[in-house]
Amino acid sequence: MTDTMTHERQDLITTLEQINQRLLWLSSWTIHNANHIREKRDGLKVGGHQASCASMTAIMAALYFHALGPNDKVSVKPHAGPVLHAIHYLLDQQTRETLEKYRGLGGAQSYPSRTKDTIPVDFSTGSVGLGVAVTAFTSLVQDYLIAHGQVQPENAGRMIALMGDAELDEGNIYECLIEGYKHDLRNCWWVVDYNRQSLDSTTAERMFRRFDDIFETCGWRVITLKHGRLQRELFAKPGGRAFEQWIDTCSNADFAVLTYQGGAAWRARLIADIGGKRGVRALIDGMDDDTLAKVMTNLGGHCLESLVEAFDSAQDERPTMFIAYTVKGHGLPLAGHKDNHSGMMSPTQMETFRARQNVPHGAEWDKWAGLGDNQAKALQDFVTHSPIGRKQQAAAAPTIPVPEIPAPAGAESTQAAFGRVMHDLAKSNTELADRLVTTAPDVTQTTNLGAFVNQRGLFRRQECDDVFLRAKIPSTQKWLQHAAGQHIELGIAENNFFLLLTSLGLSAGHFGTRLIPVGTVYDPFIARGLDALNYGCYSDSRFLLVGTPSGITLAAEGGAHQSINTPLIGMGQPGLASYEPAYADEVALMMAHAFDWMQRPDGSSVYLRLSTRSIDQEPRADTTWQSGALAGGYWLREPAPGATAAIVFTGVVAPEALEAWTALADDLPGIGLLNVTSPDLLHRGWSTRTSARWTNDTPTPSHIETLLSPLAPDAGLITVLDGSPAALSWLGGVRGQRVIPLGTDRFGQTGNLFDLYKTYRLDAEAIIDAAAELFL
Repeated sequence: MTDTMTHERQDLITTLEQINQRLLWLSSWTIHNANHIREKRDGLKVGGHQASCASMTAIMAALYFHALGPNDKVSVKPHAGPVLHAIHYLLDQQTRETLEKYRGLGGAQSYPSRTKDTIPVDFSTGSVGLGVAVTAFTSLVQDYLIAHGQVQPENAGRMIALMGDAELDEGNIYECLIEGYKHDLRNCWWVVDYNRQSLDSTTAERMFRRFDDIFETCGWRVITLKHGRLQRELFAKPGGRAFEQWIDTCSNADFAVLTYQGGAAWRARLIADIGGKRGVRALIDGMDDDTLAKVMTNLGGHCLESLVEAFDSAQDERPTMFIAYTVKGHGLPLAGHKDNHSGMMSPTQMETFRARQNVPHGAEWDKWAGLGDNQAKALQDFVTHSPIGRKQQAAAAPTIPVPEIPAPAGAESTQAAFGRVMHDLAKSNTELADRLVTTAPDVTQTTNLGAFVNQRGLFRRQECDDVFLRAKIPSTQKWLQHAAGQHIELGIAENNFFLLLTSLGLSAGHFGTRLIPVGTVYDPFIARGLDALNYGCYSDSRFLLVGTPSGITLAAEGGAHQSINTPLIGMGQPGLASYEPAYADEVALMMAHAFDWMQRPDGSSVYLRLSTRSIDQEPRADTTWQSGALAGGYWLREPAPGATAAIVFTGVVAPEALEAWTALADDLPGIGLLNVTSPDLLHRGWSTRTSARWTNDTPTPSHIETLLSPLAPDAGLITVLDGSPAALSWLGGVRGQRVIPLGTDRFGQTGNLFDLYKTYRLDAEAIIDAAAELFL
């Protein structure tokens, strides 16, 4: 039996090595074709990362065609994207045409993309570090779905990140580690391509020796693959121990230089350093230069026996970090050179590489070029019947019905209205309520999510008792922690917050079951997680982001807590529809719309910018305002036909705008009062309208053009919001009208609301002064 298993294992290793070589060739050729063969109209370098791909091919061959289970999901390091495309090319899930257009319009993307690539991509990558951490949060989401009966335990998969060692410099990885430890992370692998070269230099080795301690402290198992089979066999021979000690103490920079220089350099250096030790010279003399170079660079990350053994040894739920020592550019003439990150083979070097790979001219795109028919068929059968080859896409997740959401009554803030809506939903017996999952970076209470959590509980796989509740000590928090809980509390790390929202919002695509994520954060601190927010939107994740409190209206908290540019973030972020309601009924309307919009194929995530300022509510005669509010704006006070002026406001400054409108009504008869609920949607509609002539679309008036059409062509606009004035100042360009923009473009100060509004010219007097300036 042992002999049979050994034979089977050897057959597996041989097959994986052949696949490894195909991945090395196809990834290298794809990049070479884009840079040296395909016509360049602009004369610019197309780019690609042949060396970064080469250091990963063995790892990805062993993972995808041996270790990967049917429910596992993989985040591939950005610069190994061509290897991922090569894998799917072998699986007949990628086309030659798409590869030939790599980094071109309509071709394979530079970095793996869920939304732009045609192959199955589990996680988008690009901004390094985020594609690593997101796997941990996706594992947490899987635990949530299992606990809620939406995924069966036997269908649990492993979330895997393939990462470059330089990504371990990213701080968000360590924020994620801490959060993962708190939530008892499981079913997660991180595989480090430890090639010891980053874009600018070789990586610091002193710090790398501490990674074992850091990860093990956070509950991870660390498996280091430093030496391949050839090296281990050498170490076992007389004199081999000296080689092992030399390799283990060789600096990263020296190892890279010798790798690039080749066998003769290895020989000279080893003779000089350890040639006098017993048995060493005989071992050196027993190998020619090519063999010596092959043995010295036979690191664990290139040894398929080592990789298969390591992956097979971690078949449990414990999170595991594999540190796979590799050579950047392994198997290429670029191997080891410090400039190889963005470097690529010249046409001459490619011809040498082609000959070594036994690829005939004209057969560069053949999947099994240079192999006999029987061998090619056997390899094709192997990849077709591998778990990744038989993997089925998750079924489309059903849409969750959105019930009518009544508007809260009475004078209150938009933040309080949000909390009331969430509390009412939590008490309801609706499918939407059961699919809601909320999160916040330690600001649950202060963003009005507390009542929802009181009703629905905190998620925790192991139930945790509330000692204060058991002791009957009064508290507004009745946050029971159990598996059925629907709130996931996070520490104060906005990157974690946005990555968890991303993972929750991808549950439909990842697991075939839909969640409705709602996340709250202090509005100014959105900026602390912008990279992760952008990552989530680029991945087409769907969530409701609530930024609150916002602006200098926060008053006494001071400048660091008063957001200025978040309206511009909402306008500029693709994949995010931004609203800033003024009234409680607008909040309810927009939340109902958001829950529906997040589920539509052409939808997106939604951002609500809210405030803690309580204001009197606007009496409504009917519901005609609602469609305008969802489209981006409506007239709170209609202008007279041909009116010469209008006040345009957004959000919490509604009382000041209304007061100024009342004061100006006699002097400027017919003046209008426009409530812009979404500068974002208005600007997008206007941009689409103006570009229609170049996109062959039928031009139709945008909503903002329709809104402004009753005004005289030379009418003046006074715009005001608690945020950057640029969010509304562009309105003058719609019809060529004059604009006086009011807003905040400086860091705020502490103070009471009235003093700050006067200081920063957001009060009614400032609006009236602006009107005078406009017409004088």
